[in-house]
Amino acid sequence: MSKVERLGKLIGRWFTLLVVLWAAFNYAVPQASLWLVPNISYLLGIILFGMGLTLKIDDFERIAKKPLPVIAGTVAHYVIMPTLAWVLCLIFQLKGATAAGVILVGSCPSGTSSSVMAYLSGGDVALDVSIETLSTLLAPVALPGLLLLFAGKYIDIPTASLFLSTVKIVLFPIILGVVLHSIFGKKIEKVTHTLPLVSQVAILMIVGAVIAANHDNLFTAATALVIPVVILHNLSGYGLGYLFSKMIQLHDPQRKAITFEVGMQDSSLGATLAIKYFVPAAAIPSTIFSIWHNISGSILASYWRTKSSSEPKSVKTNFSKA
Repeated sequence: MSKVERLGKLIGRWFTLLVVLWAAFNYAVPQASLWLVPNISYLLGIILFGMGLTLKIDDFERIAKKPLPVIAGTVAHYVIMPTLAWVLCLIFQLKGATAAGVILVGSCPSGTSSSVMAYLSGGDVALDVSIETLSTLLAPVALPGLLLLFAGKYIDIPTASLFLSTVKIVLFPIILGVVLHSIFGKKIEKVTHTLPLVSQVAILMIVGAVIAANHDNLFTAATALVIPVVILHNLSGYGLGYLFSKMIQLHDPQRKAITFEVGMQDSSLGATLAIKYFVPAAAIPSTIFSIWHNISGSILASYWRTKSSSEPKSVKTNFSKA
């Protein structure tokens, strides 16, 4: 095992704590990451390019061979999380950019850290990765459409620009990664062991940039309700995701995968689009979500692992994102 791979595994083990500490540091010293704010989209592109490099044509064939659980999980994700975000905005009477930010993170595709949580909990990692892939590929259409539906009354939604940006930020890096993997095969696989470290560093840089950009507005009366809203959003997503998977009579490992796929969001994408198209305050829900869902996901995965006697199914996952 190389030094880079060992470092990636070490950081992965303590990643949640590192995110919290790095966020606190950038709140205390915002100048440290302000220079990164204009480059957030490039950092996210690096993460998604790494995701593409880990995908093979076999991954898409797996979706085609067993589409029903994948489609069900993806539909559940894009129905439950945006609707929950909208309902919570109504209940807590959130307005403007703050409400739009909550709905934005709720409309994002699922986060790849869910695959780690599914693995740790003994869930169906192959199903998790398949849902994650499909939800990400659908993001250019789903995200602007859901924002227009649920957040249009809070803020102007540049639907066409969001679509084009999501294609550029999300689809292009993933497709490029898949193409390179298909062309170079095992030569690419030799470097994929470095991807966890690259992704983790990029995530930390995004978190730092968003904290720095929102330093003056992070803890104000206007955003005081964001933390409980984000926590309720994430936990309710887990609960409804699990109930949905139970209702359609999936097996326990599949229930775990769908629970994480529904409740965990690609908050890095949410923060990136908020900074680019709205005001910095709209990125606050995504930033808090990024920190919180890693904490809650780790706790839930640990609980399920201790309750289950089955071993986690091993599927190769070489990327991680908040």
